[in-house]
This record gives sequence, structure tokens and C-alpha cells, in this order.
Amino acid sequence: MNLLENIGKKAKEASYELANLNTEEKNKILLNIKNTLNKRRNEIIKANKIDIENGKKAGLSEGLLDRLLLNDDRVDGMLDSIDTVIGLDDPIGEVSDMKKMLNGLEIGKRRVAIGVIAIIYEARPNVTLDCSILCLKSSNSLILRGGKEAINSNMAIVKIIRDAIEELNYDKNIVQLIEDTTRESSNELMKLNKYVDMLIPRGSANLINHVVKNSTVPVLQTGNGNCHIFVDDTADIDMAIAIIENAKTQRIGVCNAMESLLVSEKVDKEFFGKLNDIIEKYNITVYGCEKSKQYLPNIKDATENEYAMEYLDYAFSMKIVKDIDEAISHIRKYSTKHSEAIITNDYNNSMKFLNLVDSSCVYVNASTRFTDGGEFGFGAEMGISTQKLHARGPVGLKELTSEKYVILGNGQIRK
Repeated sequence: MNLLENIGKKAKEASYELANLNTEEKNKILLNIKNTLNKRRNEIIKANKIDIENGKKAGLSEGLLDRLLLNDDRVDGMLDSIDTVIGLDDPIGEVSDMKKMLNGLEIGKRRVAIGVIAIIYEARPNVTLDCSILCLKSSNSLILRGGKEAINSNMAIVKIIRDAIEELNYDKNIVQLIEDTTRESSNELMKLNKYVDMLIPRGSANLINHVVKNSTVPVLQTGNGNCHIFVDDTADIDMAIAIIENAKTQRIGVCNAMESLLVSEKVDKEFFGKLNDIIEKYNITVYGCEKSKQYLPNIKDATENEYAMEYLDYAFSMKIVKDIDEAISHIRKYSTKHSEAIITNDYNNSMKFLNLVDSSCVYVNASTRFTDGGEFGFGAEMGISTQKLHARGPVGLKELTSEKYVILGNGQIRK
């Protein structure tokens, strides 16, 4: 038995033990993870400094380095997320749609864990903790396969999690990390359907597409974020500018950042002056259409590639559109179905946008930066699902479960 198959077997066995734990026991483990992580936070920060230095030497972009960074504030955020998950209702065991048949059988659905979940992800060490606590609370064992950029941080976090689990005399293999970061290990994990019930890829478009095309394990597809904001001609200009600044610049290296801006040709021309102030303030590179160049200096030509790009940098594409219909058409062509927003004071346009834009999260008069498990009250997330089967949007506790039918009888036989 090779290394990954052994990890898969241990995860499957651990899932059986986890299925027997009640909510109180799972929350007790989560609390011990929180306390242990807090006591040993210096181990995480020290390991992360090694990853940051290696990342700088490797020439990682500012956005990727920001994704990689763990400091005291971010560790505090990780602790807060554990508290939130502890406080959430446990979906496991929930019974619904119970009905009594004419023959006396009682038939209903019971919510259950998926079993063994694996995730392949890149330079986001906080994902290591998020996935661990969500899987534990939803009674799933977890196999983590992170990228080489965050390997030292991931190893430190997982060691603390496993020590905290083992300290309470539970199976530490509820959470396991594949320390081999070569392509071979991820390819092998994709074929581990004997043990793994669901695989989640989280990272670049290349990673996600590779997993979707090559995995024999069922895949929950998350997506990269070419997120659009459309500024309607009725928009409050100051609101639009504040939302654009937040969505583009608060954190550039995240999947819910604005990457494409669409503007109605009828918008108040005051908008462009204020937009240019933001562009100059952050030294943003803009790729735009010919009409855009009439209002903003120093715009580079936008091609098909620029309109489809997830920049993860101080850059975005821009197009002046005739109306909401052209904006929706553009979004349909270039969107990755992650998050889109309209800024408008027209009720009919807001409803049209909500109804016709087919993305996992669609906003009216708010920043796309809210597409996040923590902001949605989930405590954490496994990723943002951009597919339609099983789960869509931020993947929290309930999305990590399935259902089975339970049938209660008193001796019925079929005639």
C-alpha cells in the first residue's frame, strides 16, 4: 500500500469514528483546537515567515504574498472562526420530509456526512484551518493537499490540529496533510475514489480545470473570480465609487475582488473624474474599450483576454455599455459565475440584474467582497462553488452533507 492509499484508508476509518460523535463532543474538539492554536500561535507565525521569504525569493506577486501571509491579526481571525463554527447548528442528524404512507411505513430524510473530503489548494494557509473545522463539525474526515508556497505554514497548523484531537483521545487522522507537494501527489489523490467521497479544488483556473478534467473522485468545482460591477446611469455616484474602491483595492489577491467594470454610457460624467482619482491613488492599470479612453487617460487597449482575466493585482478591465442589456450580455460572455454587482437606484433594473445574471452570488448596491463564508455567517468556507449541482456559493456546513432516506416499519412486506 503506497503513502496516499494509506492516508485514504486512515481517513475512511476516522470517518467511521467521527460519525459516532455528537455535537457536544465535536464542539469540545473544536474548542481544544482553538485553545491549542492560541497557545502555539508562534509556531504558525514562525513557519509562515519561512514561506513568505521563500515566496519573495520565488517572485510571488503582491496579491499572492498577501494570500500567503499569517500574522497575529489573521491568527486572531482564525480563532474567531472556530468560535463561530462552534456556535453554528450541527446539520448532522436533522430529519425532514417525514411522512406516513398508507401501508404504515414512515419515510423521511436524515442529513448525514459525505464521509471523506479532500481538498487541493494553493497559497492560502488559513484554508487549512477553515476546512478542518468545517469538516470536523459536519462529521467528515479531511485530506489536505496544499501548495508548496504554504507548506511550512500548513504543516505547523495541521500538527497543532492533530495534537489537539489526539489530546482528547480521538483519532487524529480525522485531519491529514499530504506533505508531498509535487504534481504526482495531486494526480494520485484525484484517483483515490476508493476512499475519498468528494474532492474540492481551490485556487487558480489552471488548477481547477486540471482537477475537473482528470479526477475520478466526484468534484465540487470552485471558481476563479472574474467579478463584474455594473454602474447603471441611475447609480449614486459616491456609492458607486466607494464600492469600486472597496471591491478592487481592499485585498487584490482574492477571488471576490472586482476584476471587470461596466459603466452605462448615460452615467453622470462626474463619475469618471472620481474613478480616475481612485485609479491614480492606487496606481491601477486599466484595460478599456475605445469609449473608455474618451473619459480616462492612460487606458490600455482591452482584448478578449483582458475582459476574461482574473488579475489578482491592481488592474481591471473596463467597458462603456449602452444599457443594462449590454452589461448582462457582457457578463454572460466573460463571467466565471462567481460574483457580480449592479449599482443602481432603478428598482426594475436591480430586479432584472438579479433575475438574469447567472452567477453564484449577485449583488445590488454592495461590494462583491462579501462573497465569503465568514461574511455570510458560516464561520468559514471550503471555497466558493460556481457550479449548480449540490452546492453553489460559499460552501459551509450544510453543503458538506448529504441525505439518506430512513424508513420505519412494523413488519410491512411488499405485495
